[in-house]
Amino acid sequence: MKSTSQTRAADPQTKQAEALDLYRRTRDRTRDLCADLRTEDMVVQSMEDASPTKWHLAHTTWFFEQFILREHMPGYESPDDRFAFLFNSYYVQAGPRHTRSNRGLITRPGVAEVMSFREHVDASMERLLEQGDPAVAELAVLGCHHEMQHQELLVTDLLHALSFNPLLPAIRAPEPMPVAAEHQMGWTDHEGGIREIGHAGEGFSYDCEEPRHEVLLRPFRLATRPVTNRDWIAFIEDGGYESAPLWLSDGWATVEREGWDAPLYWWRDGEEWWTFTPRGPQPVNLDAPVAHVSYYEADAFARWAGKRLPTEAEWEVAARDLPIEGNFMDDGQLRPLPGQGRHQMYGDVWEWTQSPFTPYPGFRPPEGAIGEYNGKFMCSQFVLRGGACTTPLEQMRPSYRNFFYPHQRWQTTGLRLAEDG
Repeated sequence: MKSTSQTRAADPQTKQAEALDLYRRTRDRTRDLCADLRTEDMVVQSMEDASPTKWHLAHTTWFFEQFILREHMPGYESPDDRFAFLFNSYYVQAGPRHTRSNRGLITRPGVAEVMSFREHVDASMERLLEQGDPAVAELAVLGCHHEMQHQELLVTDLLHALSFNPLLPAIRAPEPMPVAAEHQMGWTDHEGGIREIGHAGEGFSYDCEEPRHEVLLRPFRLATRPVTNRDWIAFIEDGGYESAPLWLSDGWATVEREGWDAPLYWWRDGEEWWTFTPRGPQPVNLDAPVAHVSYYEADAFARWAGKRLPTEAEWEVAARDLPIEGNFMDDGQLRPLPGQGRHQMYGDVWEWTQSPFTPYPGFRPPEGAIGEYNGKFMCSQFVLRGGACTTPLEQMRPSYRNFFYPHQRWQTTGLRLAEDG
């Protein structure tokens, strides 16, 4: 993960000011996400893949303490050295860790103590950043982007936990969903040839987005919008979840084992489909992008439609010249919206690609514990592109590679169809 040619090109004073501003805005956004939560909301863990809100608040704070304050601020003292064991996630080189599946059993420190921990680290970080050390500023930018990832996880993990509550409480106040006319799917044609993908130029990027390299593409076509809930209902009604030939073997085994018959959080009330969102239960909006579907489901839908999922290289080449705009966390909707004719390449839903999450040619992770950020996860996962309504806009760029296992669907994940040209 590098912070950036942007910071390298800037003078130290500008670099320091930008990092401090980003730090304050990022930490404020996390606090604002928790503004309407009860203490009880913040301590529950619904499955091993998800973590309590309180843990996200503490872990992102530990990240700044562990990788910046302990290394760059002489005399820094943690309010409690035991927090390093409780709130380290998977950084083996940073020391021992509490069992991931038992994070919901950490009743102490309480939420108030975790908030105090955040204030303690914030005060130290501000003092350190004001000293203008370029290395500190670069690490702080990385820490902020790390926290933005956890802001998205905070929302999606909490949504999963609240979905088990029969009252279906909302994270944010309920609000009517905009209604739009059906927008037919069209296609854009893209030439083949040798293209470059991967991060280049100014701005932050993670290590897994580099090195920039050449890929050979065959001509392809990409849908002008994501697959919608209306499309998905047609798949359901045509027996998509009951037709084994549509599914990968592992996918069909998952359907049978888990009893899948619709996207996560969907249920039927009479003739109408409903879904659970961060704004509470709502009727499924037919023309919004479908969300909370796994790679297995996305692949089966594409096969049912006579199409395929795009590769990540196809997606990046198609998206690189489009404006980065759309429905992101910053808009406050926290659920996919109808596109009303927009391409929706960015925002609304992360789009599954058929590409496995593997290293780019020439990839080398950084030395030390920080090098564990992405590289050691490059196995058995698939790449998603484009960001979602739960993603901070500031995170997004054409080369951004998200990744999840093919059975996972608690994230805001959807799909866009592709076909050979």
